[in-house]
Amino acid sequence: MSTTTELTELHHLIGGLRQCVLSMKSKYGDSPAMRRIVNDTERILNDVELLDIDANELELGQQTIIVSGEKIPVPDTPYDSTFWRDVDDEGVGGHNRR
Repeated sequence: MSTTTELTELHHLIGGLRQCVLSMKSKYGDSPAMRRIVNDTERILNDVELLDIDANELELGQQTIIVSGEKIPVPDTPYDSTFWRDVDDEGVGGHNRR
């Protein structure tokens, strides 16, 4: 089943859910519990619409990444000490702080 077909089916099911929720709301009134159910239904619809918008990006993310066999050499020589001057170690704090 393709993504488009799945999203179409999901929109159809959510449409049925909304009809059921509106029917329940007319029966049970505007209680806090009913408002939560209505809000949850709307949130689900919004989330599916966002997923629908992002479907193209998701399909791009599933493509195979081709890694080249090129290796980048890293020199064994030490870095210039001035490169690290005035830099704090993350999570450790500054070297000169007391």
